[in-house]
Amino acid sequence: MVEALIRRFTPGLHHLQIKTASQKTPGGASHTHFSLVPGHGKHILRFKNAFIAVDRQREGKSFDAQGQPFETIKLTTLYAHRHIFEDMFSEAHSLSMQSIEGKTMVYTLRNMTWMPLGDAKRKRPFDSVVLEEGMAEMIRDDVREFLNARTWYLDRGIPYRRGYLLHGPPGTGKTSFVQALAGELDFNIAMLSLSQRGLTDDLLNQLMLNLPPRTFVLLEDADAAFNNRRQRDEDGFSGATVTFSGLLNALDGVASAEERIAFMTTNHIERLDDALIRPGRVDMTLRLGEATLWQMEQMWDRFYAHQDPDGSKRTLFIERVEQYGLVNSVSTAALQGLFLYNKDDPDGAVNMVGQLLMAKTPTMEVPKKN
Repeated sequence: MVEALIRRFTPGLHHLQIKTASQKTPGGASHTHFSLVPGHGKHILRFKNAFIAVDRQREGKSFDAQGQPFETIKLTTLYAHRHIFEDMFSEAHSLSMQSIEGKTMVYTLRNMTWMPLGDAKRKRPFDSVVLEEGMAEMIRDDVREFLNARTWYLDRGIPYRRGYLLHGPPGTGKTSFVQALAGELDFNIAMLSLSQRGLTDDLLNQLMLNLPPRTFVLLEDADAAFNNRRQRDEDGFSGATVTFSGLLNALDGVASAEERIAFMTTNHIERLDDALIRPGRVDMTLRLGEATLWQMEQMWDRFYAHQDPDGSKRTLFIERVEQYGLVNSVSTAALQGLFLYNKDDPDGAVNMVGQLLMAKTPTMEVPKKN
């Protein structure tokens, strides 16, 4: 918000700094924006009818918790215009919020705290991730019910938090669905891998306690917390990442965060301890499996509804899929890959159904046209 405030005003005749920011378009191109901001020192700015003295100073070589240079900005105006600061900061806040309005901000662990991962991303449409029939709507409705039940939880002394475990093979839409759900409910995402280097029990608990507002916490690869556990002493274990007890305390301990919605994902639910997935830590466990017949039909319509208005080619595609035995045995990611390769070409998708047989293995080669 401070940067938005500084950019809002036209500086007086003093030295300026050129601030650059790079932004990538969906096509991969990079654009650089330039803006003039007051440099370090004293300036005279004008906001509405008030003149404001600005003193911007860098505090030596100090850095804040985010690794940014520590500096102070002192604003001074006449006593008659003292109320102008309320309007100034209100406008600066609005400018700051406009940059992320209608978008999803993704946070990640950097410099021991949550930091934005690039620019805010365009919201992912909720129906862009096709789960098993009715599952997406069930999760969405459950989250909405939880958000509306805060008073009910507090009146009964129940910790106000909700946990979901999404498990299943790779490529079934676990992380993608959380992104789509965040866009649908106007939430952001704090994404964290439990196998991330440098993550400790204390840091994990601190991160969970200091989530940005209206933010889902997404713990990816939940089973990684238990990989390579070794006996440290008779009372506990230690490993390459957080400990088992550290993860449990962060989710449901005495000092764990309130007003929190957490999603955990794993490809190997069999590696998870029963203590982790009990109610209170995980309130809803759902398997996102391989594409069902219904999912295949929905994805076909999403890609080819205009090229196949009568559904005749979809019928042919489903017949080929059943002939090869691909129902409930191929991931939605592999299916989407086939459709993307045959963008706007439903006949090509039908002819290349056999290539999906390779998707039964952990890796799928890019299909080649004859």
